[in-house]
Amino acid sequence: MKGGAHAAERHDSALRHVTGGAAYIDDLPEPPGTLHAALILSPIAHGRIAMLDLGAARTAPGVVAVLGPHDIPGRNDVAAIGKDEPLFAEGRVYFAGQPLAMVLADTLDRARAAAALARIEIVAEPAILSIDAALAAETWVQAPARLARGDAPAALARAPHRLTGEFRCGGQEHFYLEGQIAFALPGEDGDMLVHSSTQHPTEVQHICARLLGCDFNRITATVRRLGGGFGGKESNASWVAGAAALGAGHTGRPVKLRLPREIDMVATGKRHGFLYRYEVGFDDEGRVLALDAMLAADAGWSLDLTPGVVTRALTHIDNAYFIPHLRAVGYACRTNLQSNTAFRGFGGPQGVLVMEDAIDRMAAHLGRNADALRALNFYARGRDTTPYGQPVTENHLPRVWAEARQLGEVERRRAEIAAFNATSPILKRGLGVFPLKFGISFNSPHMNQAGALVHVYTDGSIRLAHGGTEMGQGLFVKVAQVVAEVFQVDLDRIRPAATSTADVPNTSPTAASTGSDLNGGAAFEAARELKRRMTAYAAEHFGAAEADVVFADNQVRIAAPGSNQVLSFGELAQLCWLGRVSLSATGYYRTPGIHWDPATMQGRPFFYYSFGASVAEVAIDTLTGENRVLRADLVQDCGRSLNPAIDLGQIEGAFVQGQGWLTCEELWWDDRGRLRTVGPSTYKIPGSRDVPPVLNVRLLENAPAEVATVFRSKAVGEPPLMLATAVWTALRDAIAACRQAPGPIRLDAPATPERVLAAVRARQAKS
Repeated sequence: MKGGAHAAERHDSALRHVTGGAAYIDDLPEPPGTLHAALILSPIAHGRIAMLDLGAARTAPGVVAVLGPHDIPGRNDVAAIGKDEPLFAEGRVYFAGQPLAMVLADTLDRARAAAALARIEIVAEPAILSIDAALAAETWVQAPARLARGDAPAALARAPHRLTGEFRCGGQEHFYLEGQIAFALPGEDGDMLVHSSTQHPTEVQHICARLLGCDFNRITATVRRLGGGFGGKESNASWVAGAAALGAGHTGRPVKLRLPREIDMVATGKRHGFLYRYEVGFDDEGRVLALDAMLAADAGWSLDLTPGVVTRALTHIDNAYFIPHLRAVGYACRTNLQSNTAFRGFGGPQGVLVMEDAIDRMAAHLGRNADALRALNFYARGRDTTPYGQPVTENHLPRVWAEARQLGEVERRRAEIAAFNATSPILKRGLGVFPLKFGISFNSPHMNQAGALVHVYTDGSIRLAHGGTEMGQGLFVKVAQVVAEVFQVDLDRIRPAATSTADVPNTSPTAASTGSDLNGGAAFEAARELKRRMTAYAAEHFGAAEADVVFADNQVRIAAPGSNQVLSFGELAQLCWLGRVSLSATGYYRTPGIHWDPATMQGRPFFYYSFGASVAEVAIDTLTGENRVLRADLVQDCGRSLNPAIDLGQIEGAFVQGQGWLTCEELWWDDRGRLRTVGPSTYKIPGSRDVPPVLNVRLLENAPAEVATVFRSKAVGEPPLMLATAVWTALRDAIAACRQAPGPIRLDAPATPERVLAAVRARQAKS
């Protein structure tokens, strides 16, 4: 058998990716009569719509229709959770870039040209454009969330040492290669097929049905592959698909809506930026006694998925460290900016920064090594519980920490860096080490479920459908490997189907690093049921015990009394069909043992934890603030990896994406709330030369998941992004080398050259 679980198999579309043969939505053939859509957006961040004159747009060449809020037959609401997030603004606008209407024309160029003819008059009203302004005005998209354990104020009052800290991290644009796109094709009797570049086909189905005022069963949402998602196509893709479906429903013709990069960036949400203020108490050894923290997230103008992001940030404020007394408040600040949304890590990356900043400040205060303080405060296996009440049973922190430090040659390189810095007045180098504990499961327990559909054909080939979406992360090949392992057949006998709400209903989004856990679990159950049926029939047919029917190496061996039978897998499938055995089965999986009380913020929200550690070395130019990552050494816990080749690629990509968030990806709005970083010329994602020249990645070996995950594997999509926190820590270490002056270093993220230079000068001014 070739390509079962744990084999290092290539991505199922790898060859098509590199040859251009992989078809995305914009590559699909366009039926005659296809219309192209373009959005009309608000140029104002907040105000009352005084006039929206669409006459010139309607009469422009090639225009078939111009649609606004009054053309929606259902409900003008595209909220993923909550309500009151209109597809097209009515009465008022709440951010610059909010859709007002949509033009449908016979070509894309004509649609976009006509959209530019709209005459818009909006009476501007005061806009809240920052977290600070929202905190002062006390404007939230939800009530503040609170996580507490013990008595933090009293413990702080007793602590031998107390420090305060304040810093910020910015948001991040998803910058997927394939922009937001949907292609809606009307069918008979109000049916609609919607091709959507989405991480959540079921939500696309629901939003389209809501806008059209029809039952869910009228809408089939489907996607074969996405050109990247990173969370940006979890909720945002739904309203794009809804707009295309609205156009198709109105005209009776196929409609494609493809957002150009600038419109995509202006109209869709980002990673939430955060403001942090905290006080930490600790003893003479550097052991944390208490933490009192405020985390304020920029939610943007509407709810979107902010509740889950704030919750995950709060439940990761402890990161790898036991905090006996904690009080943390999360504010979801309403601003007149794009409604921020899911992004790889979903609040976890923002949450883990707090204790890393605190420990670095504690180490500077005590004159101690920060790495030693980190290890001193690690969770103890089986003994400690998190502030939300979940025991940390499986705990690989000591292992990943030790292996990363060994891989990164920390002791030798610290001495080497110190010697370099002592003789280099302009260039300074720094080393950062970071441990990670990251919880795996959706925050909302009901989302931790999945379905799958498996067909075995009479030639032994297998078709596999499940609710997960393939966005380049290798989910399809991993789930196919699960099925191959169950049947003990070669991987190339498994054919993954495009994800469709017609095949597998009521799916959860492919997000929260749960794609393989949930969909692999469902596919395992479906395949196991079929194998059980085939085993039972073979045993009955040949007069053998079921225990004597063995699937191995594309064959089925039956030890019957008096004779042994060997059939190919296909021959047994044909025999079962002749015996009227159903060769199609659904599988269902729900994550066991999780529960959560959002009111008290207590429970067991995570099925398990993923652990990792990283070492990063950087160099900075103290005259310009320019910086580079010279080397990174990463150790990541993937349990017993389903596919080591895929997982290594995910770790590398996640790390570099996290590096971009923390160093160079800066979003900038002007004083009128207009996003000005709207493409690669103004928004800097990491390029090939930003990848560390030395990048060592290791999977933690001999560490199968202790809980019953699919073949004891663990998630890999999100955790490695946080390993880039070592880069942020290393930059502060390099800044500290500028002078031997004591005191904390504030370095907001992203640590652009301007911010690094400001921190260097602040450090030098203290000397």
